[in-house]
Amino acid sequence: AVSQPASQPPTPELVDQLTQTALTALGAISDGAAVEEWRVSWLGRRGQFTGLLRGLSGLDPDLRREVGGRANQAKNTLEEALARRTREIAQAELEASDRLDVTLPGRPIITGRLHPTTQIVREICQAFMAMGFSVVEGPEVELDHYNFEMLNIPSGHPARDMWNSLWVDYPMLLRTHTSPMQARVMEAQEPPVRVVVPGKCYRYEATDATHEWHFYQVEGLAVAEGITFADLKGTLYEFARRVFGEDRQIRFRCDYFPFVEPGVDMSISNDEDWIEIMGAGMVHPKVLAGVGYDPDRYTGFAFGMGPERIGMLKYGIDDIRHFYSNDVRFLRQF
Repeated sequence: AVSQPASQPPTPELVDQLTQTALTALGAISDGAAVEEWRVSWLGRRGQFTGLLRGLSGLDPDLRREVGGRANQAKNTLEEALARRTREIAQAELEASDRLDVTLPGRPIITGRLHPTTQIVREICQAFMAMGFSVVEGPEVELDHYNFEMLNIPSGHPARDMWNSLWVDYPMLLRTHTSPMQARVMEAQEPPVRVVVPGKCYRYEATDATHEWHFYQVEGLAVAEGITFADLKGTLYEFARRVFGEDRQIRFRCDYFPFVEPGVDMSISNDEDWIEIMGAGMVHPKVLAGVGYDPDRYTGFAFGMGPERIGMLKYGIDDIRHFYSNDVRFLRQF
């Protein structure tokens, strides 16, 4: 760059000369760093063009008007040239870099997955929906009235020891099972009833490979005229076939639950062993009468299962705590 001599006053010719010199220097630049140096050298606070404008104060008014107008026009020209050259250099650097190969396969988009518990809950519900059941949900904070009393478990009944309850503030507790929805659904509608109730349950108990203090449960209920234990067995056999496949066998054994009579547990074959997956039975007449149904006219069956245990059996998972460990290595397998 050519500097203006300190003793030389600004003139229109000097403005044109400096403008041409600056444009020539700008045209020779080929990288972004040099462009910034040029800007500082010519248009910065101490740049040569800025210094030229400062010298206008010593000129007579007519010459100052002429030189000032020429200088402002030249400054605008240089700023436009600077912007244009900056774009040209950026484009040249982009073209000189590695080009995008449009024939390469696209990068995979990482998407979220449903939690394995959510997957198995949906699979269970879909199996029963295909058999005509509806899906309903209920509150996780429940009243003692629905969690126990409406299910033939009155206050002081020893059967309450089967559920290690987490009380919020009596008579409210975290529900210990999804069975309270049996009473709520039957109170709200007349037979026939055919529902499944997925939801989370809570119990104050030790955690180990097969037990968690919070877990999911899917409750099922069917009430109508003429329902028998054979209907219960047929429904649960069809469920097992849909979820586990045609080759699995199921077994029923007598068991006790206060809100069904008779009560059974259902096991499924696993190699040479049997694994219990749910409890079930015919709805107790007292439960039917408690919601206003005539137990001499209506009968029904109910069942409840743990989706995590279904998942453990189906996918060979040996510890229920994996479902809630948030271990990505485990979750990615589903």
